[in-house]
Amino acid sequence: MDKLVIQGGARLHGEVTISGAKNAALPILCAALLAETPLKLSSVPKLKDVGTTINLLQHMGVVVTRNADKVDLDASNIKILEAPYEMVKTMRASILVLGPLLARFGKARVSLPGGCAIGSRPVDLHIKGLQAMGANIHIEHGYIEASAEHLPNKRLQGARYYMDLVTVTGTENLMMAAALAQGTTVLENAAKEPEVVDMADCLIKMGAKIKGAGTDVITIEGVDKLNGAEHQVVCDRIEAGTYMVAAAMTGGEIKLLNVSAHLLDAVIEKLREAGATVLSDANTITVKSDGKLKAVNIRTAPHPAFPTDMQAQFMALNTVASGVSKVTETIFENRFMHVQEMQRLGADIDIDGNTALVKGVSELEGATVMATDLRASASLVLAGLVAKGQTVIERIYHLDRGYEDLEEKFNALGANVKRLS
Repeated sequence: MDKLVIQGGARLHGEVTISGAKNAALPILCAALLAETPLKLSSVPKLKDVGTTINLLQHMGVVVTRNADKVDLDASNIKILEAPYEMVKTMRASILVLGPLLARFGKARVSLPGGCAIGSRPVDLHIKGLQAMGANIHIEHGYIEASAEHLPNKRLQGARYYMDLVTVTGTENLMMAAALAQGTTVLENAAKEPEVVDMADCLIKMGAKIKGAGTDVITIEGVDKLNGAEHQVVCDRIEAGTYMVAAAMTGGEIKLLNVSAHLLDAVIEKLREAGATVLSDANTITVKSDGKLKAVNIRTAPHPAFPTDMQAQFMALNTVASGVSKVTETIFENRFMHVQEMQRLGADIDIDGNTALVKGVSELEGATVMATDLRASASLVLAGLVAKGQTVIERIYHLDRGYEDLEEKFNALGANVKRLS
């Protein structure tokens, strides 16, 4: 299993190009199923989940051409309306083929995502939303069997649906389904994340009629058919935030390219509060710092507030900042798994329920630590960059799910990061 070896102590300087967001790319790849002519995407990151999604689409009959960050998808000849367990088990996002298949072809058979208890809320909301649009859905042998064949013209019908839990993939799935439904659909308590807005922008280019993306009420007027279009996937705001924190922690200066500052308002505000200088224009952000940082309190909440996916990185910053800080996690339970690994590096952190109390220390010391999930592993890389001596991070397959070319990008900025397999 691959591991990363980091020699700490280098100040990071230079430019880094931010990749397209995985969490926008995956649903937009699935949206290709709605189109009768080819969809041409750019800024698609080279990540494992993207490859898995492309394999799944190819299995259904989508013709895919991939060249660097460009992916062309032709779904004019779909043969199989099924997402089998073998292809779905590693990736929960594969539920995103359910809406488009049902809307365009009138039926779909999708394996329940891996590790999902049947009554679990997120999948429930997708199913209930499609049922509100008239779909006939039952779960059989671990598969979601969905049909619209009993409906007028075998098409889903527009509906008003209130999601009792904010769900990004649920919002996206129902938005895709509604794009080809008969009549108007109103999604209430919709997710407002930039990735949802990006998907809506892509669907609109394909001919969909969507209003209100980015607010909590999205209105979709169904159309008879959608066509391909050209679309550049929105930048990965979490990857961007991770490099911004790296600049602040190491006392360096990094200029980020292909990034939209307005997607990172909460992160920029907290970096400035910590004592870093942040400058931005249309598609660049520059962060510089002398490395002398002040501790900042963090409270995660849905967009546009502080993102849960940046919580671990700011905890890393707080471990070496002066003062005491409180980090409160309101989105996910069990999202402090990085704490005990940071403690191995010498961090002073106490956990009380969903709050961590962090006392800054003068320096961290290198040690062997283990990545537990995607964002936790990024925070350990940041800690390793400032720790004295050598830090070894094991189980970095988590990192590879969400960060494209991580060690290449960090090394180009002057870090000393090696991958050992």
